[in-house]
Amino acid sequence: MFRVGNCRFYFFSREGERIHVRVVSPDGEAKFWLEPVIALATYTGFSAKQLRQMQERVEEHEDEIRAAWTRHFSA
Repeated sequence: MFRVGNCRFYFFSREGERIHVRVVSPDGEAKFWLEPVIALATYTGFSAKQLRQMQERVEEHEDEIRAAWTRHFSA
């Protein structure tokens, strides 16, 4: 979907559960729910600071993530 620094933000095609985005980098992986509010679901390897920064990126790109999700899962 998009990259910020060394982090890749994406979702899997087979994940039709509630809207979320995954983040992967050399440091670890994380998953953020977008519903009912943007919130960290799971993570491994990231510091609290990194997680805060990633959540800020998810918030900044929320409309883009939701649009990509809707396009993909309504096709």
